[in-house]
Amino acid sequence: MATDESTAWPMPGRTPCVSIVMPCFNAASHLATSVGSVLAQTFTQWELIAVDDGSTDGTLAWLRAQTDPRIRPLSQRNGGVSRARNAGLALARGQWVAFLDADDTWAPRFLQTMVLALQSKPNAVLAYCGWQNVGLPGGRGAPFVPPDLETPDKMEALFASCRWPIHAALTSRAAVVRAGGFDVGLKNSEDYALWLRVCGAGEIVRVPEVLAYYHFHGSNQASGQALRAALQHLAAQERFLAERPDFARQLGARRVRQLTLGALLSRGYEHYWKRDLPTARAIFRTVMRRGYGSLKDWAYMLPSLLPEWAHGRLVALRDERG
Repeated sequence: MATDESTAWPMPGRTPCVSIVMPCFNAASHLATSVGSVLAQTFTQWELIAVDDGSTDGTLAWLRAQTDPRIRPLSQRNGGVSRARNAGLALARGQWVAFLDADDTWAPRFLQTMVLALQSKPNAVLAYCGWQNVGLPGGRGAPFVPPDLETPDKMEALFASCRWPIHAALTSRAAVVRAGGFDVGLKNSEDYALWLRVCGAGEIVRVPEVLAYYHFHGSNQASGQALRAALQHLAAQERFLAERPDFARQLGARRVRQLTLGALLSRGYEHYWKRDLPTARAIFRTVMRRGYGSLKDWAYMLPSLLPEWAHGRLVALRDERG
């Protein structure tokens, strides 16, 4: 497909090259920035399907007030982000699809650069790029470019953790449809679950530039719900293993447990050392129910069976003793 940007879409009978799906819930205060980053794209052959997911603020009115014909508002009852994305995906017409949340942004060259990357690899199903977290305290917003993951160990690396945020990728719409879209049973890790199914079907391409920006603005974002995120990540892993028993056999039972329960245990320790005891306790109990961990691990985990006040007292005593 030609990449000449001298003529802006839309034109009569012309289909967009890229469909952008944006779920929106009470996002009126963010839309000028996020949609503005779409309007600023140097690549113009796009459509933006903005799905209002039962907002109670001015989100839908704002979307309907836009005059650019490439912006296609859609309204539905509140059903969650995965249902909203699936609804937008059902209307998408582009060869490629990108997912941009209503409070995140792209660099102006995001679409142009990602489309060129995919066109350079005819068998590729997905391109991913670097990103930057904006608004995190303590200087934790350094730009990050992930490594090249198109290696013989690609699926193991992707299975271990989600390697890019949802808006740092451009993927084949056909591949997403074949993968079944987003799992509406997952409230977190729904993008991770989708990438596993998509990336197992073809080549992926790294774009070594920071082109996506994740904006932190409060603890109500999905990324701030630590316990649910940890348990949903495990659920996504287990669903993929059930779908792909060949992959489970390839990894072997020991490696599977390391990448699933071992990773969950590590998250539990992270919260334990931060003294986020409620989250750590819930994770530890999940790991113990699965019979995972060394004797040393169990020495840390077993007190989570006690009442929380008793566990807290034991932790305090351990801290006093150094």
